[in-house]
Amino acid sequence: MDDTERDRAADGVDDATTVREGDPDELVAVMRVFDAGLLEADAGKVRDRLAAGDCLVAEASGRVVGALVLDGDYVDAVAASPSRRGRGVGTELVRAALDRRGRLVADFDGGVRPFYESFGFDIEERDGGEGRFRGVLRDE
Repeated sequence: MDDTERDRAADGVDDATTVREGDPDELVAVMRVFDAGLLEADAGKVRDRLAAGDCLVAEASGRVVGALVLDGDYVDAVAASPSRRGRGVGTELVRAALDRRGRLVADFDGGVRPFYESFGFDIEERDGGEGRFRGVLRDE
């Protein structure tokens, strides 16, 4: 087992899961992942990000099981299929996005704050409160 495989195993990621740039033909699969995650992602924007090469997908057994949409360094949406939650798919997507951009910014609610804290995002409550936060992560 090489270092990458060991890291993936330590994170609980299935060895058959890979992260790669999404293809525009995968719009429906990506939107299914976001819908299953109860995210309100705009299909037109996701299509544009896929075409621009700014959407990462996690794939297992030939199926999209996670997705992350970038708009510059802003994480517009990230989700994993319900069957893959808690298995490191989101972690791999965020790491791959950080490797691409060197800095990430995300807005999120308190329910997913622990996910962003686990990466070391600098988190502040957004103006207006209401349980919304903004996090910034820089590659060190």
